[in-house]
Amino acid sequence: MLTLGLTLGGIDLPIPVFLAPMAGVTNPAYRRLCREQAESGAPGVAPAGVFTCEMITARGIAERISKTFSMMAPDPSDPVYSVQLYGTDPDVIATAISIACGERGVAHVDLNFGCPVPKVTRRGGGGVLPWKTDLLGRILTQAVRAAEPFGAPVTIKTRIGIDDDHQTMLDAGRVAEEAGIAAITLHARTVEQAYAGAARWDAVADLVSAVSIPVIGNGDVWEAGDAVRMMAQTGCAGVAIGRGALGRPWLFRDLAAAMVLGEAGVPTLPTAGEVASMVRRHAELLVEHFGDERHGMADLRKHMSWYFKGFSLGGDLRKALGTVVSLAHLDELLGQIDLDEPFPHHELDSPRGRQGSPRAKVAMPYGWLTSRTVDGHDMSLADMDAQGG
Repeated sequence: MLTLGLTLGGIDLPIPVFLAPMAGVTNPAYRRLCREQAESGAPGVAPAGVFTCEMITARGIAERISKTFSMMAPDPSDPVYSVQLYGTDPDVIATAISIACGERGVAHVDLNFGCPVPKVTRRGGGGVLPWKTDLLGRILTQAVRAAEPFGAPVTIKTRIGIDDDHQTMLDAGRVAEEAGIAAITLHARTVEQAYAGAARWDAVADLVSAVSIPVIGNGDVWEAGDAVRMMAQTGCAGVAIGRGALGRPWLFRDLAAAMVLGEAGVPTLPTAGEVASMVRRHAELLVEHFGDERHGMADLRKHMSWYFKGFSLGGDLRKALGTVVSLAHLDELLGQIDLDEPFPHHELDSPRGRQGSPRAKVAMPYGWLTSRTVDGHDMSLADMDAQGG
C-alpha cells in the first residue's frame, strides 16, 4: 500500500486524488457523481479527493460576468469547493481570487499554466506563460496574497515545457515554491505534444526531486493501477485525472479503494447494467443542476459514447442514446441493454477524449522565446489578457 495523506493549506486530503477541470464536462453534476463514487470506494474517508470545476477566466470573475459565475457553480454538498482559474494579468487574477473566495466561498484555487489550446497560447497564456519567469512569479505572489485572508490554498498546473528545447517545469517549480504555492500538478507532456503520444512519467519524478512542495502527477492515468504505479515510480504525492474520467466515474471509486486497500481491494469492473445505473444517476444530477430535463439530457448526450465504449449495444441503440430527450426516454433505452454483459476488457488502458497529433508549431506571441522575461516585450499584459473575458 502507498503512503498517503496530503495537506493543502488547511485542507487535509487522506485520498490525494483530483478530478482535473474539463470544459463542458466537470459541471456540478459530474463532479458530484465522481465524488459519490470515490466515497463509495473508501467509506468514512472524507474528503475523498478534490473535484474541480471547469476552467474559469479570471477576467470574467473580476468583471462580474454572469455567465462566468454560472460556470463556477458549486456542488453544495462538496466539502472542498475547488475552482481553476486562467489568466495572464496578476492584478486581474488577484481580484478574481478575492471575489471567488470572499464572496463565493471557494476553498481551493488552482491556476492553469498548462493549457495547449492555440487561442490561449498565442496570447502568452496557458502552457507557454511559465517561459516568462518574472510574470509567473508576479502572478503567483499576488495570487497567494489574495487567497491568504480566506485560508484558501493556491496550487498550479503546468506542463514539461513548450517543447523539448524550451522546458519550463523546473523553473516553474522553483518560482512556485518561492511564492508559497501549496502544490504543483505536472501534466507530463509538452505544449507541443498537446494530448498526443505517451505521458513522460520520468518528468514527474524529476520535478519531485527538484522541489519541496507536493507534486501531483497527471497524464495517462486510465485505470486505478496506473495511479498506483505513477505514485510508486515517481514519488508524486497524488494524481490528477482528466480524460481518464470520461465515461468512467467509477474510476474514482477504484482509485480510493486502491489507495486505501491496495490494488487487491479494487472492486470488479462494472457490468453494462451497473454502467447504466451510473448513467441514470448522472441524468438525475444533470436535471437537478439545470433545472429541466431538456437541458439535462442535452448535456448527457455527449457522455454516452464514453460510457458505453466497447459494449455491444448496436448502432441503432447507440444513436438513440446520443439523442435522448427525457428521463422516460432514457429509461426506455437503458432497458434495451443486456444488463449482464461484462465490462469489455479490451477497453482497459484505452485513451478517451482528445488525442490528435503533436502541434506542428506552438502558437505564441511574436518573439516570445527571445527572452525569459516579459518586461520590455511588445505585448502588454492587457493585450495578453484581452481574450480572457
